[in-house]
Amino acid sequence: MAPFSDPQAVARYADGPPRFVPGYNAMQSMTTLLLAERVPEDARVLVLGAGGGLELKVFAQARSGWTFDGIDPSAEMLKLAEQTLGPLASRARLHQGYIDGAPQGPFDAATCLLTLHFMALEERRRTAIEIHRRLKPGAPYVIAHLSFPQGEGERALWLSRHAAFLIASGLDPDKAANARMAIDTQTNILTPEQDEAILREAGFSNVSLFYAAFSFRGWVAYA
Repeated sequence: MAPFSDPQAVARYADGPPRFVPGYNAMQSMTTLLLAERVPEDARVLVLGAGGGLELKVFAQARSGWTFDGIDPSAEMLKLAEQTLGPLASRARLHQGYIDGAPQGPFDAATCLLTLHFMALEERRRTAIEIHRRLKPGAPYVIAHLSFPQGEGERALWLSRHAAFLIASGLDPDKAANARMAIDTQTNILTPEQDEAILREAGFSNVSLFYAAFSFRGWVAYA
């Protein structure tokens, strides 16, 4: 998470995901709709990895009755989230830390977008359990992050495809190569099967893939 403590990197953050995550805006819209299927008009939503505030703003604009608890380990990113939300910030309580620092709930829904690939396997398992414990029965949980096959040759192929997408999106080839190396060495990417198993082991049911965009996958599951 070190890059998210660098003020310059934080200042540039908002430009990144929409350009470099395939279908990013549509993924956020789909996440909103998947939550809205199951939650009341005054839903309380837990947002893990809320730094930057991009999804918080989308959710808040789409559903005027929802309130949010956002948690993120980076103080700088939480400051950016508050700025991003602007007048909508009154509907969000922001907490610095990890899942253990989140309120106990119970929440009507939870999300974790573009965050879990920064966590090691055991931390991801524990996080899923802790989120499940904070949700009302049947509450939706939406996740999306880097997830692709890890077999011989497959990891390198998917990383190369991601770099190619970055270049096609306007990133300098040298910077795309650096990004590829950073993803390869600084993230913990699991297979889609492992990601689904973590959700089921934590107690979630009806795990469904709703988003697949090159190197990224997203699921909805229910507590």
